[in-house]
Amino acid sequence: MPELPEVHALAGDLKRRIGGHIIERLDVSAISALKTVSIPLSTFDGRTVDDVTRHGKFLDLSVGPNHLILHLARAGWIRWRDSAPKTSARPGRGPLAARLMLSGDEGVQAGSGLDITEAGTKKSLAIYAVSDPVDVPGIARLGPDPLDAAFTLDVFQKILATAGRSQIKGVLRNQSLIAGIGNAYSDEILHAARMSPFKPADMDADDAARLYDALQLTLNEAVARADGLAAADLKREKKAHLQVHGRFGEACPVCGDTVRQVIFSDSTFQYCPTCQTGGKVLADRVLSRLLK
Repeated sequence: MPELPEVHALAGDLKRRIGGHIIERLDVSAISALKTVSIPLSTFDGRTVDDVTRHGKFLDLSVGPNHLILHLARAGWIRWRDSAPKTSARPGRGPLAARLMLSGDEGVQAGSGLDITEAGTKKSLAIYAVSDPVDVPGIARLGPDPLDAAFTLDVFQKILATAGRSQIKGVLRNQSLIAGIGNAYSDEILHAARMSPFKPADMDADDAARLYDALQLTLNEAVARADGLAAADLKREKKAHLQVHGRFGEACPVCGDTVRQVIFSDSTFQYCPTCQTGGKVLADRVLSRLLK
């Protein structure tokens, strides 16, 4: 799933490619992906893409007075086409969910544009056509953005205090508390902070400061690495720099211990026992606690 650094880079890449250009047509082939019908998709035809930004993990294409909002979920992605497609975007079982085609003007070829795809059989990619981004429920519920200058240590400490005894791994992933962090970067942040995923959120001031610094460093370094990359290169770049996430059974690059994992019903996370849990291995079940 693309998280804050990748969505941030995607927004920059799309802005460079389609910003200032005119949409010829937007076709949605996966009808289940279209979550709103208040604004007809034809509203975007013939209009200029004014800007591409993000809200947490949501992409926001500003087109005239309206917005095309995309949430790529677990398996969604965006592929750029330099020319017109050879086949139409027809409803079917393939990965194509939607297609945006640009009119031919200076700098782009007619028919070039974006293919929005989703792999696998579990479809959760979402497309919203709205007049205001806050009309999207997921955006309306978002917590503060950790890259915003207003996201200070004091703000972070208040979030932790409000979360109480909740496990810190879940707090970092909760979009209503902090926008944009998902499974992968929460693993990386906790590893950088040398902190157990099951540590309660209401930690002392020193631990909170250490976690805040790890959060800022991890996200800002990932954003810097991804900045300027094309969408096709982002997944490879992300995977190459992950320290523990997705590296079950490999050696921790910091201490050499074996990276372990915990499997839940709908997700899996990875951690290093030596770096994060004092050498203890976390039991692999939903209500897991440190093994004695």
